[in-house]
This record gives sequence, structure tokens and C-alpha cells, in this order.
Amino acid sequence: MNKKYIKKLLIRILLSIILFLALSIVINYNDKSSLFFKRNIYDKTFNFSVFNNLYKRYFGEVLPDNQVAMVGRNTITYNEVNEFEDGAKLSGVEAIYPFKSGIVVFIGDKEKYGDTIIIQGMDGIDYWYSNIEDASIKLYDYIESDTIIANAKNNELIVLFMKNGEILDFEEFI
Repeated sequence: MNKKYIKKLLIRILLSIILFLALSIVINYNDKSSLFFKRNIYDKTFNFSVFNNLYKRYFGEVLPDNQVAMVGRNTITYNEVNEFEDGAKLSGVEAIYPFKSGIVVFIGDKEKYGDTIIIQGMDGIDYWYSNIEDASIKLYDYIESDTIIANAKNNELIVLFMKNGEILDFEEFI
């Protein structure tokens, strides 16, 4: 590694420590600021995508030369679409590619939907992929849109799209 990169990395680390300490002081200063922080940070869904974009803009990439080349644009292929609960059921699906790049914010079982992966896209939309098996990702992974994230169980995939807790019409995305 070169000296210039190490210097920039140390500056980023020091700025992160200063920001953390300043937030800790403000939160613990009085009950009013603590309550404000709790209401606006703990009780609301944290938007990892916005934080990730801000971090990259002001601090840059964590590792040098962390460039990703898009080889080709892969999409989910399916035979038919039917409404299912709040989203859509896609039939004839095998490999599942994300609709948008983003951060994995949930992997687990959701009532009515089964095994589910939720990816928070860089556009602030939560993309739900349900009725899956063989997930190849982990929680808080950053996923590019050309990455296979799982396979559809029985070749049927359930998708759901949410923004700020509101369900979006699936026809806009499919």
C-alpha cells in the first residue's frame, strides 16, 4: 500500500472516532437529546443504503481499488405472474437475481411468505424475495444486481416491494 492511501485511511478513522464520540456526548448530555435520538434512530427503520452512499461520498471506499465491473445484466426469468398477498408470485423461476443493487437487511422466515431475503436497494426500496432456498448471501452483504442470491423453491418466487413501510405496486417493477 502506498503512503498516501494510509494517510487518508488514518484521517477517515480519526474522523469516524471523533463523530462517534461527539454523538455519544450529545446523546448522554440530557434526557431530551437522548429521547430525540431514540425516537429518530432506534424506533425507525435505518436506511443502510443512504448511509452507505453518504459514507462512500465523504469517506470513500474502505479498501483501495474496490471497483466492480459489470459483465452483463442478469434478470429474473419467469413464465407467468400472479398476485399473491401484497406482492406477486412469479412462476418458472430458477436463479434469483436482485432487481437493484443494495444491502441485505433480512434473511429468515416471514409469515405467509416463507423463507425470505430482503434487500434494501440504493433507491430506498426494500425488495422482498420469498419462497427461496439455497441462499448464497449473508446478512449485511452488499449485493450487486448481477449476483445470484438464491434459488426459487418449486420454481415459484414471491416478490414484494416496500418503501417507508408502504407496499408498492409490483407492476412497476416487473
